[in-house]
Amino acid sequence: MKRKHKFFSGRSMFLKYMNMSVIIVFLSFLILGIILTMTISQYWYNEKHSTLTARADNIAEYLRMNVKGGGVHGEADAPFRWINDTYAQHMGDFLHVYASDMNSDIIIVDNNAHVIMAVSDNPRVKPGVSLHSESVDKALSQNIYFEKGTLGGIYSEDRYISTKVIHTSSGFEAVGAVIVTTDTKDIDNFTGMVMQIFILAAIATLSMSILAIGVFSYNMVKPLKQMSSAAKQFGKGDFSVRVTASGNDEIKELAVAFNNMAESLSSSEMIRKSFVANVSHELKTPMTTIAGFIDGILDGTIPAEKQDYYLHIVSDEIKRLSRLVRSMLDLSRIDSGELKLNFQNFDLLGVLVHVILTFEQEIDRKNIEIRGLDAITPKNVYGDKDLLHQVVYNLVENAVKFTNEGGYIAFDIVEQPEQFDFIIRNSGMGIKSNEIDLIFGRFYKTDKSRSKDKKGLGLGLYLVRSIIRLHGGNISAKSVVGDYTEFDFYLPKKSTSKKQK
Repeated sequence: MKRKHKFFSGRSMFLKYMNMSVIIVFLSFLILGIILTMTISQYWYNEKHSTLTARADNIAEYLRMNVKGGGVHGEADAPFRWINDTYAQHMGDFLHVYASDMNSDIIIVDNNAHVIMAVSDNPRVKPGVSLHSESVDKALSQNIYFEKGTLGGIYSEDRYISTKVIHTSSGFEAVGAVIVTTDTKDIDNFTGMVMQIFILAAIATLSMSILAIGVFSYNMVKPLKQMSSAAKQFGKGDFSVRVTASGNDEIKELAVAFNNMAESLSSSEMIRKSFVANVSHELKTPMTTIAGFIDGILDGTIPAEKQDYYLHIVSDEIKRLSRLVRSMLDLSRIDSGELKLNFQNFDLLGVLVHVILTFEQEIDRKNIEIRGLDAITPKNVYGDKDLLHQVVYNLVENAVKFTNEGGYIAFDIVEQPEQFDFIIRNSGMGIKSNEIDLIFGRFYKTDKSRSKDKKGLGLGLYLVRSIIRLHGGNISAKSVVGDYTEFDFYLPKKSTSKKQK
């Protein structure tokens, strides 16, 4: 059994959007068709009402001047009669022309609803026939009356019927009525023709709309499907999948944001793997060393006269492990937001001098020249002294470690209106441009530093940047390979950090 395509599955967003759009378009056309039909019907009804009423009124007015009845000549029960028979014949011809022109039936009745004259193909309408019905009685009781009906069953199908009472020339006596009827086929035919054209146009428009909606829906849903598929791949640990970003709308913005998220996740996954690998390595090496030397001392492999030497190595490795654990704990507290800063005013120059003195022996051993220190005046900064001491310590330690023998380390602290800039530059091998943005990552070591920095943890610069950012500042680096490396960080004069005690 073939698997249904994901775009057309029962739960497909594409199919749901298509169905919803098609239903909306269909209902729109249906409502439009109903409104159009009602509008046309009402228009024709009003048109027929106006036309037939006007014709009936004209005929009644014409007859009014040419009929006589008892009310005019003193004959109370006198029947409806023409002024003379010649005029009656002339009136019959006139009504035939009128009826032919209007494609209608014209019936003249007296006050008793008896047919006096009729122009009609209906065999039930002929002189002398009584047309007593509710509609005729209403017409005779009212001056003018219009309806759609069968004239009390006289006609087998509905017709438009307009009735106008005929008065004598004096206008005081009603002697009969003019009934003008016409069928409804013309309006039905016209409405049918309009609806046929409308339906054909609606089908064509609906087909094109479905095609356009289908293409639009597919293009809109496709990147969402890609994102869904990519998210499933992310769940499996594969962060290499990307979605196509096209167009210039919110979907493209979402696709770009999704790809950026994928890049971030991929980078985070690489950092995580590197973190695990580096932590394992950093823990394994000193623990192996410690275990080996301790076992050697315990089983007598290491002679007594060399035990102090190896115990010092063990002590160094334990201190290294302690630094690693402490750094990781600090980073964990920083990342989780649990680290609280103890802000105070202190002299940053004093901290720098104290740190330099800590590395005095190594500086003398490598014959490193210290520049700029004597030109710096005391700088009273506001921050966590212990953490900023760690920042300065890590930067100076790196500078001493990677400065070439006979090289230099230059320091400067510049006071700006809103901040302090701390600059440290050392001569040496430098850092490649493609590694500058990576050196602040967890456990990152440049290729050259791996050979020179055997005891480094790769956490120093990441920790430095984290601490500086906690104080509302930032740090950057620049370097020229084979010439120098420079680190520059700034601290606001009043910290913007919210993690104060």
